[in-house]
Amino acid sequence: MVGEALLAIDDLRLSLMDGVRLLDGVSLSVQRGEALGIVGESGSGKSLTALSVLRLVPGVKTEGAVRLSGADVVGMTERELRSVRGRKAAMVFQDPMTAFFPVKSVGDQIVEQIRLHRKIRSRAAWAEAVALLERMGVPDAQRAARRYPHQLSGGLRQRAMIAMALSCTPDLLIADEPTTALDVTVQAQILVLFNEIRAKGSGLVIITHDLGVVAQTCTRIAVMYAGVVVEEGATENILQKPLHPYTQALVAAIPPLSGARPESLQSLAGTPPTPAHRPSGCVFAPRCMYVHEACAQRPSLLTGKTGRKVACVLYKGAEMLD
Repeated sequence: MVGEALLAIDDLRLSLMDGVRLLDGVSLSVQRGEALGIVGESGSGKSLTALSVLRLVPGVKTEGAVRLSGADVVGMTERELRSVRGRKAAMVFQDPMTAFFPVKSVGDQIVEQIRLHRKIRSRAAWAEAVALLERMGVPDAQRAARRYPHQLSGGLRQRAMIAMALSCTPDLLIADEPTTALDVTVQAQILVLFNEIRAKGSGLVIITHDLGVVAQTCTRIAVMYAGVVVEEGATENILQKPLHPYTQALVAAIPPLSGARPESLQSLAGTPPTPAHRPSGCVFAPRCMYVHEACAQRPSLLTGKTGRKVACVLYKGAEMLD
């Protein structure tokens, strides 16, 4: 998609102070009107990548580049970051119970976010906060806004978290498992809202285990494993014709929507490596059914003419991707 890059991550490496690398050369981009889905098992580095966009991972060494609308996030001061967080880019956190401040009402926290970035009176900001909660489908939004986070159910907290993230109409919205605590009806409403946000020109990053959510909202998918991007491409291409063995395993675990129902779904043996024990070659090699001698070397990320990317020695040249 042609347009200004809202987010450009280039060779991002995140390491602990003892040298253990958490992210190992992640490169991703999101442009206006585009939605990127980041998928993978727990521990693959999805949330760390998202948190790194707003420099929300303390105690780590960051290498590489992260740019929001061309501005270097890695080199920003804390004051500069405060002006970016919530306005240029906002995040829906995975666990709203710990993301909200426990001794302030939900409405007051949304108001604080609005007034931090806009010159607006408290009463007007409160009215906007209530309107946002209503838009998220929160029943009796005026009453809910006056409640503390622990007084709301998990689903209501999640909706309030999304309302706060949207309160300053950010250019880029990053949503980490945004529909996990929601029932199917509310989930559908939130996904429609995300599509509306993208249609208006904002960028969207959705981190999820649910490939169904990705299929409904995302234009592209990036598949992560052990802190590395192993495949990337258009959503339809990834879901219909996965190339990397890991992506193939993820797609094979999805129940079919039509046709004969299989007796059992395919499962992937083994577990992802910890950052301290990441293989020196292909990170997926210990669990891969196609592993051979060439996998002892880290495969490069090949890029095809249509933008399809894959890091696997099964593909000898970029022409094999299209």
